[in-house]
Amino acid sequence: MGILVHVLLTAVAVWASTALPGIDLGEGTTGTRILTLIGVAVIFGLVNAVVKPLVKFFGCLFYLLTLGLIGLVVNALLFMLTGWLAEQLDLPFRVDGFWPAFWGAIIVALTGWVLNVIYDKVTDKD
Repeated sequence: MGILVHVLLTAVAVWASTALPGIDLGEGTTGTRILTLIGVAVIFGLVNAVVKPLVKFFGCLFYLLTLGLIGLVVNALLFMLTGWLAEQLDLPFRVDGFWPAFWGAIIVALTGWVLNVIYDKVTDKD
């Protein structure tokens, strides 16, 4: 159940990033757009689970030299990779360039964090 909730929260965070120019969800019915967001959330989760640890491992020196600021660039590139993979899988999700990906990744990270904090507070049974 936790993975499904995480995917749904990520889908909402990705949806929030589509308010930016340069990040497009495409046209279609509401159901199609929701399925696209869920598909993009799954791709984004897989990219972050597989690629991000490799980048952090091989680029740890850059993380140290930039005091972690390279992480913003890495997140933007991973968001661009997510957009590219979504296009390859015929999902109507596009990320047009580095700067939309940069700001989109920040919005997804912040929105996802807020949603996870809210979800944790709501489900806390103490």
